[in-house]
Amino acid sequence: MNIKYWLPRSFTVLREGYSVAKLSSDIVAGSTVAIIALPLAMAFAIASGVSPEKGLFTAVVAGIIISLFGGSRYQIGGPTGAFVVVLYAVILKHGYDGLVIATFLAGIMLFFMGIFRLGNIIKYIPYPVTVGFTTGIALIIFSSQIKDFLGLPIAKMPAEFIDQWKLYSIEFLHVNYYALAIGAVSMALLIKLRHRFPHIPTPIIVIILSALAVYLFKLPVETIGSKFGTLPATLPYPSIPAFSLEKVRAVFPDAITIALLGAIESLLSCVVADGMTGDRHHSNKELMAQGAANIASVLFGGIAATGAIARTATNIKAGAYSPIAGVVHSLMLLIFMFLFSKFIVLIPLATLAAILIVVAWNMSEFHHFKAIALKSERNDIVVLLMTFFLTVLIDLNTGVQTGIMLAGLLFIKRMIDVTGIVDTKNTIGMPLDEDDEPLEVEDTNAISKKIVPKDVEVYEIDGPFFFGVADRLKNILSEVSQAPKVFILRMRHVPMIDATGLHALDEFFDLCQGNGTILVLSGVNEHIKLKIRRLGFEKKIGTENITDNIDMALSRAHRLLEKE
Repeated sequence: MNIKYWLPRSFTVLREGYSVAKLSSDIVAGSTVAIIALPLAMAFAIASGVSPEKGLFTAVVAGIIISLFGGSRYQIGGPTGAFVVVLYAVILKHGYDGLVIATFLAGIMLFFMGIFRLGNIIKYIPYPVTVGFTTGIALIIFSSQIKDFLGLPIAKMPAEFIDQWKLYSIEFLHVNYYALAIGAVSMALLIKLRHRFPHIPTPIIVIILSALAVYLFKLPVETIGSKFGTLPATLPYPSIPAFSLEKVRAVFPDAITIALLGAIESLLSCVVADGMTGDRHHSNKELMAQGAANIASVLFGGIAATGAIARTATNIKAGAYSPIAGVVHSLMLLIFMFLFSKFIVLIPLATLAAILIVVAWNMSEFHHFKAIALKSERNDIVVLLMTFFLTVLIDLNTGVQTGIMLAGLLFIKRMIDVTGIVDTKNTIGMPLDEDDEPLEVEDTNAISKKIVPKDVEVYEIDGPFFFGVADRLKNILSEVSQAPKVFILRMRHVPMIDATGLHALDEFFDLCQGNGTILVLSGVNEHIKLKIRRLGFEKKIGTENITDNIDMALSRAHRLLEKE
């Protein structure tokens, strides 16, 4: 086992050399991110259906583990908007205890994803699926925040998008105009200050101003304190969740969703960080750290965590040098809890709702959604819209699973479309470009340049030979007017063959044999030869009938005809 391969990024960065100046940069960056993370951590927790301190516990515990043991130099971990929809639904169905078990299981899954080096596979989830569920999540977050933004007296919010708006249509007459004013001013300040002063942590300024306004003028709006009571000033003692087989079965599908979403979000954040800095993250180390962080988070009373794209970007812009900046961010949040817990309870929920609405707009990536919906191929548009609408109208599980499945099916269709089985003896053709103009490509091995005997048929498979095209091979003999004495099947452009393709090849050999035709394979690559040998098909067809090129195949056909 290569120990160096698994060393966390913090170890390798610090081993390069670490100075007081670099530590200073990390402290400044970490402190800056902590100021932004403070309101976000609480807002995401409240939106997820738990008390605000659980968001802070998550940012502290998971943030330290992700930074110390992850595969990215700049990653900031904690609660994120991507999880809000899933966590809220889990809590409604199974309570916080169910969420703890689901997150614990998701952490184990993430850890083993890293162990089995699945980090690179996660990256290949189709982009329309990612944009579809991300935009869907953003819309649901926006929908869920209307209650606090307008100060509506709704005791328990449903998780379903349609049900939320049915409830809003009934409760709109009970708008708290003080809450609406606080929310609207907070949103205006967030947008204005961000554009005018991009380097200032605007969320913390907005919550301070709104909390002061509510406190000084005794405004009748709901605050963290009025809804959740006092906040703890430190972390709780860790406790192991009470597992039961029944509970595990109930939350297991949600655990898969949390793990998949955590993997996608964290690795996407790493990719963004790499793009901003030119650095290269280690995806498998990152997944292992994400797994450990989620397990530790719920042991300390937190919720699910992942890499936070916006906070990671802020960390980089603030001058972070190493993962120590992420550790500083978490420790600063712990200090804020200890020093300011009595003041945090004064924050109005309308302000947190305004912050989350702005976050939802930013995470929606509407310009990407619009670009795919208006300018991409029809298949990509179908995947995007299907993922989006299923995420919004049913749930994230269904949206992601259907989106990936549909993208996979459409990919298979594309592969089928580009893979052909052609009668090269009777077809004279030239390769065409995108404008249907002949390309200047000279194929010295084209069958038109060879002498093919009368009783020999030559067909060519062009592309991957997998289950999607296997059925075509079975129908070839029925297309030939008279069964040939020798059938040459060219496979020079077949990069791979799967089990269904091998089975089709075996059946085709039997069909040829039944018609008195000898099958000869041409241009078989070494990888496919190995598969044929393992299957035992090499003995069946005969080694001499598996040739390296068309000249050898035609020579073999001549010898067979001479014997006849």
